[in-house]
Amino acid sequence: MPADAARLTIDLDAIAANYRLLRDAAGGAETAPVVKADGYGMGAGQAALRLWTQGARTFYVARLAEGEALRRALGERQAAILVFDGCPAGAGGRLKASGLIPVLNSGDQIAAWAGTGEPCALHVDTGMNRLGLTLAEAADLAAAPGGLRIELLLSHLACAGQPGHALNTRQLERFTTVRRLFPKARASLSSSGGIFLGADYHFDQVRPGVALYGGEPHDNQSARLSPVALLEAPILQIRDVPAGDSIGYGADFVADRPTTVAIVSAGFADGYLRASSPDGGVWLAGARRRLLGRVSMDLIAVDVTGADARPGDPVELIGPHLTLDEAARAASASAYEFLVRIGQRSRRRWVGEASAPVA
Repeated sequence: MPADAARLTIDLDAIAANYRLLRDAAGGAETAPVVKADGYGMGAGQAALRLWTQGARTFYVARLAEGEALRRALGERQAAILVFDGCPAGAGGRLKASGLIPVLNSGDQIAAWAGTGEPCALHVDTGMNRLGLTLAEAADLAAAPGGLRIELLLSHLACAGQPGHALNTRQLERFTTVRRLFPKARASLSSSGGIFLGADYHFDQVRPGVALYGGEPHDNQSARLSPVALLEAPILQIRDVPAGDSIGYGADFVADRPTTVAIVSAGFADGYLRASSPDGGVWLAGARRRLLGRVSMDLIAVDVTGADARPGDPVELIGPHLTLDEAARAASASAYEFLVRIGQRSRRRWVGEASAPVA
């Protein structure tokens, strides 16, 4: 490991293993990976190429530019790439040029895409109240589709991470009702959490996201997924801090005993969230070690009293010993947020099949 750099190792074989687990859980539904936000920070091209080897043929992104980049990464592979943002004003030409499928969210987008003869998906809001047509708008469209080539009907669960939440049942009922209005279209309701709500939620296609990258989709779910991301950083310095001295900005931590401290080359510029103080920890020398003081832009301080720790030793910030979900909880964040905030300053390397650089 370089002496001054955090490093993110991304295990493509673990992504593939998670895909297989999710595909099996989804029964006969198509499993279409979500690789938006650069594959949740893990590399959209790299992840998609590995998932292609597992049989994935449909992928989701959020932004038009993400879809264009993914098309380039996949090359001649005939993948369906759907764009959650749909067809914003002026985007139709670019969508068609890259063979992207918009997820239409509004009347304006429907009007912009109508008459193209190209496939589209239709997003109906069943209770999230973000993007999507209302149920009434969907009914009006079903009565007069205007030549749209609607191949997929989708919605999004608001509370799939909470299996007992009543909104899951209400959204399922609404989606089942609106699906009857579009009998020729395939249907998709569930992302990662919804897959584990049972077969009623699977329909024709599921759209796993965070679970592919090692984030547990249910708040209280026991670990079953393979860890994908290993974020490490080296120790820069070991220092002895006497009782009564403080560590870091704001003097938030004051040592109550003589303390041996490792200063580690990682901070919030590398994606290690500032809110990880004071509950976060790292893995070093065979044990979890507590953070001391605030996470700063470039550095963290770790209690290594009694440990065999030296400058240059790698420190695990997230990985097999400190899971993504554990690190996220310590920072009062979600696994999604923790992943996508891992900074570009952290040097990335991919291991596993299909790990060659993507142009």
